[in-house]
Amino acid sequence: MSVLPKCPKCSSEYTYEDGNLYICPECAHEWEKGATVDSAEQKPAVRDAYGNELHDGDTVTVIKDLKVKGSSSVVKVGTKVKNIRLVEGDHDIDCKIDGIGAMQLKSEFVKKA
Repeated sequence: MSVLPKCPKCSSEYTYEDGNLYICPECAHEWEKGATVDSAEQKPAVRDAYGNELHDGDTVTVIKDLKVKGSSSVVKVGTKVKNIRLVEGDHDIDCKIDGIGAMQLKSEFVKKA
């Protein structure tokens, strides 16, 4: 009996083969048999407005006045945002801004500080 690899996403040991794929029944993650763990979980790099790669924990500066939806507040140009967290989706930066609170930003409106 062959030993199947654990799921690279959730580490489940209940993976199974289906043609040229491994499938995890617990999280529904699928990956190719020849793929390594690194290539299965590879995410595209998040870049700021000037092309610099962003990472979790970076400090960024807002480059455009941004209106806050559902509020009359505005995030002004030059506002520094510390300790960002990268997330998947349209708004790819999760952060807290002093005076406004928790919000999400698009990376195209910030530059790495």
